[in-house]
Amino acid sequence: MAFQSVKGFKDILPPESEAMTSLELAARDVLRAFGYREIRIPTLETRELFVKSVGETTDIVEKEMFQLEDAGGRHLVLRPEGTAGVVRAYLEHSLSQQGGRTKLFYIGSMFRAERPQKGRFREFEQIGLECFGNGHAAGDVEAILALSYVLDRAGLKGAYSIKLNNLGDEKPECRPAYRASLLAFFETVKDELCEHCRSRMARNPLRVLDCKGDGPKLKANPALPTLVPCGDCRTHFDTVKALLENESVAYELDGSLVRGLDYYTRTVFEFRSTDVGAQDAIAGGGRYDGLVKAMGGPETPAVGWAIGVERTRLAIAAKAHAEAPRGVDVYVAAQSDAAGLVGLAMGLLQSLRRQGRSAEGALFGHSLKAQLREADRLGARLAVIFGQEEFAGRTCLLKDMRVKDSQEVVAIADVLEKLNRTLGAMS
Repeated sequence: MAFQSVKGFKDILPPESEAMTSLELAARDVLRAFGYREIRIPTLETRELFVKSVGETTDIVEKEMFQLEDAGGRHLVLRPEGTAGVVRAYLEHSLSQQGGRTKLFYIGSMFRAERPQKGRFREFEQIGLECFGNGHAAGDVEAILALSYVLDRAGLKGAYSIKLNNLGDEKPECRPAYRASLLAFFETVKDELCEHCRSRMARNPLRVLDCKGDGPKLKANPALPTLVPCGDCRTHFDTVKALLENESVAYELDGSLVRGLDYYTRTVFEFRSTDVGAQDAIAGGGRYDGLVKAMGGPETPAVGWAIGVERTRLAIAAKAHAEAPRGVDVYVAAQSDAAGLVGLAMGLLQSLRRQGRSAEGALFGHSLKAQLREADRLGARLAVIFGQEEFAGRTCLLKDMRVKDSQEVVAIADVLEKLNRTLGAMS
C-alpha cells in the first residue's frame, strides 16, 4: 500500500507553491519598506506559553493544540500561532532594552487540530507582523496599512473588506463591565448554548462569542449587549477611524468582532474575502498592550496581525487575472542535438536567466514537435527555435506561442534584445 499524507496536512505542489512564494516575496518587500525585520521562531514551544498568552479558555488551548511530552517530562506543543513565540523571544533576548520601537515579522507554519475544510488545514502558513513600543493610534493604523499594502501587492486590491471593532481595556468601567453584562445575558439563554459554552461562559464570556456554533446565533440576537468603552479607549478608537479615513481606507464597524485570542485590547480588525468559503477571514489582528507585562516583561504597548496564506491564495486565485498561473517567458528549442545548435540554445537560456527571465528548454534529444509541445504545456509566451538551415545563416526563429503559425526570422546576434523588447511590450 502506498504511503499518503496525514489528514489535514498536504503537499504543496507547483503552481500553488510558486504562488505562495510570490505572496511571501510581496510581504517581505512591503514590510521591509515599513521598517520591519524578519524573525524566525522555533516550531516547538512549551504548552504553558500559550496557556499564559492565548488564554486557557480559548479553542486553541482547550481543543486545538498538537501536544507532546519529551523524555524530560516537559509538555510541549507545535506552535498554533506566532505572537506568543515572538513575545517570548522579545523578552528572552531583552529586545525592549534596545530602546524605541521593535518591529518584527515572521513567515512559517502553524499547527492546529481543527477539522480540515476549504482554506483550513492542520498545518498552515502564516505571515505575521508584531510592533512593540508604540501605543498611539497611529501604530494601529500603520499595521492595518501594511497589511492592506501586502494584500494589494499580492493581487487582491479591491477584493477584500475590513471589519473593525474596539474591545476596550481592563479598566473596571471598560471591558470588565462588558464581561459582566455579557454573562448576565448568557444566563438568560443558557439552555440554548452548547455544553462547551455553558462550561466556560463564567470564566470568559467573550469566548462564547467566538464559538463556531453558538457565536453566529448570539451575534444575530438584538438583545446581545454591546461594549461601551471608557473615555481613553473611545478617544483612541476615534483617532484610529479618523486616520484610516484620512488615508481613504474603507472599513465597516462590527461590534461582535472579538477575534479568537484573549490578549487583544482596544482595536481589533479582520480582512475578509467572500471567495474562500465559510472561513472568510484571510487576515486579522489588533492591539495587545497587556501581553508583554502578563508574560513577565515591562509594560509595553504592542500591535500585530497574521495572514492566513492558504486562504489568501484562494482569494487571489478567485480573481480573474490570477486564475491561471503565468507561464515561462521563453522556451528555447533546437532542431537537433548537434553541438553547435545546443551550444547556442544553452547560451541563450543562461543569458535570459541571468536577466531574471523565466526560461526553459534543454530537451534537445527530443523531436522539435515534442519540444514545442512542452512549451505549450509550460505556457511559454515566446519560443526560440535554432534550426539547421537557419544556423547556416546565423539566424533563428522567434515564435509567439499565443498566435497560431506565428514565426519571425531573427539574427542570432539580435535575438536577446528582440526577446526583451517583445516581452516588455507584452507586460
